[in-house]
Amino acid sequence: MASDRRAAAFFDVDGTILRATVVHYYVYFATQGRSALRRGLFWVRFIPQILSFFVIDKISRSAFNRVFYRRYRGMEAARLRGLAQGLLDGEMRPRLFPDAVARIERHRAAGERVVLVTGSLDFIVAPLARMLGVEEVIAARMTEAEGRLTGELAGPPIGDEEKARLVRAWAEAHGVDLTESFAYGDSSADLPMLRCAGHPVAVNPGKRLRRVAEESGWEIVEWRAGG
Repeated sequence: MASDRRAAAFFDVDGTILRATVVHYYVYFATQGRSALRRGLFWVRFIPQILSFFVIDKISRSAFNRVFYRRYRGMEAARLRGLAQGLLDGEMRPRLFPDAVARIERHRAAGERVVLVTGSLDFIVAPLARMLGVEEVIAARMTEAEGRLTGELAGPPIGDEEKARLVRAWAEAHGVDLTESFAYGDSSADLPMLRCAGHPVAVNPGKRLRRVAEESGWEIVEWRAGG
């Protein structure tokens, strides 16, 4: 995998490095420290909305992120940042794909910079990046007002074409040759980013991504949590 030219490896996070979604992270934050009664009430209100979230996500990952992140409105920013390490230890670490961790290490050993590129919120991804030894992270950021999250992102959702745009901008700023670089994603929403790289890798792909990967001759890998 080593290259004579400057290269990087860009990894989507949710579904690519671990078996989780932004929904898992929100549920963790929304239920931590709550009584059994309040957790039950949360699920009574939340479950009927899951189908609508699923439909929006199928239409557009970016639209889904905009809609779903509004659920964070009013949450105390400092409290969530304080819970982020517990989220990593209790929810994210058991869902990690060992093969993804090994692949990250292979790229680092080859002298290639590793970049996490995700629509998940920055304070959620930060502990994971530290655990993986990854210093470069492109993640969503939510605005705050008086110490509370507003539910609105500071910029466009990081998905679809925006994810590819950010990858190209990062590569240009850091002198990275994308034709020699790798990109890993699990969803059709990652297709623009995957097409940016000379070496795209489809991870546990769904039907559409698998079809594109097979037609394009991309590497396809099946990674599972827990070894």
